[in-house]
Amino acid sequence: MFRRRVDREFRDAQLAGQAMLQMHATWEAPDFASPAAEPAPPAQGIGEVPDFPPADLRVPSRHEVEGLMMRWEQPLVIDGEVRECPQCGAYRDWIVFSMRDDTIWLRCRAGHNSAEPRLDPAWYNRNSGPVDHFHPTLDDGLRHLGH
Repeated sequence: MFRRRVDREFRDAQLAGQAMLQMHATWEAPDFASPAAEPAPPAQGIGEVPDFPPADLRVPSRHEVEGLMMRWEQPLVIDGEVRECPQCGAYRDWIVFSMRDDTIWLRCRAGHNSAEPRLDPAWYNRNSGPVDHFHPTLDDGLRHLGH
């Protein structure tokens, strides 16, 4: 009884996949070989930087990122030693902040903050995942991360 439904779902998925492959097989790519002649942009002076991205595509200033944060639940090992909170001695369950000024700050579960000069934004980028939320306040971000 259940086998028929599974077989039907599998067959429907196969048909949908074949239809998608057929669609891609008949798709023709646009011709990029002969670009239309466009007037050359005016030459910019030395030291001038173009306004990129244009002002209408920029994120409004109220959404500018002050820093990034991620949760680090396991012990944080830096240069072969486990990092502990200088105030309470906690060694796991950190919130790691990567600030705009290229500094890394740690916050333990008890709310103590301390700078970590041995870490840099490159370390943060290697160990963090994609940004999934923007928060208007620090407290909202901490609540989102479970602190």
